[in-house]
Amino acid sequence: MKRTRSITLTGLMIAVGIVIVTVLKNFGGQPILRLFSPMHFPVMIAGLAIGPVEGLICGIATPALSYLINQLPPNGPWAMMAELGVYGLVTGLCMKKLKVENETARIYISLITAMILGRIVGGLVTGFILNAGEYSVSAWISAYFIGTAPAIISDLILVPIIVRALQNAGLAEK
Repeated sequence: MKRTRSITLTGLMIAVGIVIVTVLKNFGGQPILRLFSPMHFPVMIAGLAIGPVEGLICGIATPALSYLINQLPPNGPWAMMAELGVYGLVTGLCMKKLKVENETARIYISLITAMILGRIVGGLVTGFILNAGEYSVSAWISAYFIGTAPAIISDLILVPIIVRALQNAGLAEK
Protein backbone atom coordinates (compact mmCIF):
# COMPACT_ATOMS: atom_id res chain seq x y z
CA MET A 1 0.00 0.00 0.00
CA LYS A 2 2.80 2.42 0.89
CA ARG A 3 4.55 1.74 -2.46
CA THR A 4 1.34 2.39 -4.41
CA ARG A 5 0.81 5.66 -2.55
CA SER A 6 4.42 6.65 -3.21
CA ILE A 7 4.18 5.94 -6.95
CA THR A 8 0.82 7.71 -7.19
CA LEU A 9 1.97 10.84 -5.34
CA THR A 10 5.22 10.98 -7.34
CA GLY A 11 3.27 10.82 -10.60
CA LEU A 12 0.90 13.47 -9.29
CA MET A 13 3.78 15.83 -8.43
CA ILE A 14 5.31 15.33 -11.90
CA ALA A 15 1.91 16.06 -13.47
CA VAL A 16 1.40 19.15 -11.28
CA GLY A 17 4.79 20.50 -12.37
CA ILE A 18 4.00 20.00 -16.05
CA VAL A 19 0.45 21.37 -15.84
CA ILE A 20 1.53 24.51 -14.00
CA VAL A 21 4.27 25.16 -16.57
CA THR A 22 1.78 24.67 -19.42
CA VAL A 23 -0.76 27.04 -17.88
CA LEU A 24 1.77 29.74 -17.02
CA LYS A 25 3.44 29.42 -20.44
CA ASN A 26 0.11 30.13 -22.11
CA PHE A 27 -0.93 32.97 -19.80
CA GLY A 28 2.31 34.71 -18.90
CA GLY A 29 5.08 33.36 -21.03
CA GLN A 30 8.75 33.10 -20.10
CA PRO A 31 8.85 36.12 -17.72
CA ILE A 32 6.21 34.64 -15.41
CA LEU A 33 7.83 31.22 -15.56
CA ARG A 34 11.18 32.69 -14.52
CA LEU A 35 9.50 34.68 -11.79
CA PHE A 36 7.76 31.71 -10.17
CA SER A 37 9.83 28.64 -11.19
CA PRO A 38 6.73 26.42 -11.19
CA MET A 39 8.54 23.09 -11.53
CA HIS A 40 10.46 23.65 -8.31
CA PHE A 41 7.77 23.35 -5.69
CA PRO A 42 6.21 20.01 -6.75
CA VAL A 43 9.70 18.48 -6.75
CA MET A 44 10.49 19.82 -3.29
CA ILE A 45 7.12 18.61 -2.04
CA ALA A 46 7.86 15.15 -3.46
CA GLY A 47 11.18 14.99 -1.63
CA LEU A 48 9.80 16.32 1.64
CA ALA A 49 6.51 14.42 1.67
CA ILE A 50 7.29 11.18 -0.17
CA GLY A 51 11.02 10.53 0.05
CA PRO A 52 14.46 11.05 -1.50
CA VAL A 53 14.18 8.53 -4.34
CA GLU A 54 10.75 9.82 -5.31
CA GLY A 55 11.99 13.41 -5.08
CA LEU A 56 14.95 12.56 -7.31
CA ILE A 57 12.70 10.86 -9.87
CA CYS A 58 10.31 13.81 -9.84
CA GLY A 59 13.23 16.26 -10.15
CA ILE A 60 14.61 14.51 -13.22
CA ALA A 61 11.34 13.56 -14.91
CA THR A 62 9.48 16.86 -14.56
CA PRO A 63 11.89 19.09 -16.54
CA ALA A 64 12.57 16.30 -19.06
CA LEU A 65 8.86 15.80 -19.77
CA SER A 66 8.17 19.53 -19.67
CA TYR A 67 10.83 20.03 -22.32
CA LEU A 68 9.27 17.36 -24.53
CA ILE A 69 5.78 18.82 -24.10
CA ASN A 70 6.40 22.58 -23.79
CA GLN A 71 9.99 23.07 -24.97
CA LEU A 72 10.65 24.50 -21.50
CA PRO A 73 13.15 25.14 -20.07
CA PRO A 74 14.12 26.92 -23.30
CA ASN A 75 17.83 26.01 -23.19
CA GLY A 76 17.10 22.32 -22.71
CA PRO A 77 16.35 20.29 -19.61
CA TRP A 78 19.88 19.29 -18.48
CA ALA A 79 20.74 21.99 -15.93
CA MET A 80 17.23 21.97 -14.52
CA MET A 81 17.22 18.16 -14.32
CA ALA A 82 20.42 18.39 -12.26
CA GLU A 83 19.12 21.24 -10.08
CA LEU A 84 15.69 19.74 -9.43
CA GLY A 85 17.08 16.23 -9.02
CA VAL A 86 19.23 17.59 -6.19
CA TYR A 87 16.22 19.41 -4.72
CA GLY A 88 14.17 16.23 -4.58
CA LEU A 89 16.99 14.02 -3.32
CA VAL A 90 18.33 16.43 -0.68
CA THR A 91 14.93 17.43 0.72
CA GLY A 92 14.04 13.76 1.11
CA LEU A 93 17.37 12.80 2.67
CA CYS A 94 17.28 15.72 5.09
CA MET A 95 13.74 14.88 6.16
CA LYS A 96 14.78 11.30 6.90
CA LYS A 97 18.16 11.99 8.50
CA LEU A 98 17.79 15.28 10.40
CA LYS A 99 17.12 14.81 14.08
CA VAL A 100 15.13 17.99 14.67
CA GLU A 101 12.15 17.81 17.00
CA ASN A 102 10.21 20.68 15.47
CA GLU A 103 8.67 19.42 12.22
CA THR A 104 8.37 22.87 10.65
CA ALA A 105 12.02 23.63 11.42
CA ARG A 106 13.03 20.30 9.88
CA ILE A 107 11.08 21.15 6.72
CA TYR A 108 12.71 24.59 6.46
CA ILE A 109 16.23 23.26 7.08
CA SER A 110 15.67 20.57 4.44
CA LEU A 111 14.22 23.06 1.99
CA ILE A 112 16.93 25.70 2.37
CA THR A 113 19.74 23.13 2.22
CA ALA A 114 18.29 21.64 -0.98
CA MET A 115 17.71 25.05 -2.57
CA ILE A 116 21.33 26.06 -2.02
CA LEU A 117 22.83 22.74 -3.15
CA GLY A 118 20.49 22.46 -6.15
CA ARG A 119 21.35 25.95 -7.34
CA ILE A 120 25.07 25.18 -6.98
CA VAL A 121 24.71 21.98 -9.01
CA GLY A 122 22.55 23.70 -11.64
CA GLY A 123 25.15 26.46 -11.94
CA LEU A 124 27.98 23.96 -12.23
CA VAL A 125 26.20 22.05 -15.00
CA THR A 126 25.46 25.31 -16.80
CA GLY A 127 28.94 26.78 -16.27
CA PHE A 128 31.14 23.77 -16.93
CA ILE A 129 29.12 21.63 -19.31
CA LEU A 130 26.48 23.62 -21.18
CA ASN A 131 28.21 27.02 -21.45
CA ALA A 132 31.83 26.19 -20.70
CA GLY A 133 33.93 29.34 -20.69
CA GLU A 134 30.94 31.64 -21.24
CA TYR A 135 29.39 31.58 -17.76
CA SER A 136 30.54 33.71 -14.83
CA VAL A 137 29.83 33.74 -11.12
CA SER A 138 27.86 36.97 -11.54
CA ALA A 139 25.75 35.36 -14.29
CA TRP A 140 25.11 32.39 -11.98
CA ILE A 141 24.09 34.63 -9.06
CA SER A 142 21.84 36.64 -11.33
CA ALA A 143 20.21 33.58 -12.92
CA TYR A 144 19.88 31.36 -9.86
CA PHE A 145 19.29 33.82 -7.02
CA ILE A 146 18.39 37.38 -8.07
CA GLY A 147 16.20 36.51 -11.05
CA THR A 148 14.37 33.83 -9.09
CA ALA A 149 14.05 35.67 -5.75
CA PRO A 150 10.22 35.77 -5.96
CA ALA A 151 10.20 32.00 -6.61
CA ILE A 152 12.51 31.40 -3.65
CA ILE A 153 10.20 33.41 -1.39
CA SER A 154 7.05 31.69 -2.65
CA ASP A 155 8.68 28.27 -2.25
CA LEU A 156 9.63 29.12 1.33
CA ILE A 157 6.04 30.13 2.04
CA LEU A 158 3.99 27.58 0.06
CA VAL A 159 6.01 24.36 0.25
CA PRO A 160 6.00 24.02 4.08
CA ILE A 161 2.26 24.77 4.19
CA ILE A 162 1.50 22.13 1.57
CA VAL A 163 3.78 19.53 3.17
CA ARG A 164 2.25 20.11 6.61
CA ALA A 165 -1.24 19.78 5.06
CA LEU A 166 -0.22 16.47 3.42
CA GLN A 167 1.18 15.27 6.74
CA ASN A 168 -2.00 16.23 8.58
CA ALA A 169 -4.08 14.45 5.93
CA GLY A 170 -2.00 11.30 6.40
CA LEU A 171 -0.54 11.45 2.88
CA ALA A 172 2.99 12.15 4.10
CA GLU A 173 4.95 10.89 7.06
CA LYS A 174 5.71 13.20 9.96
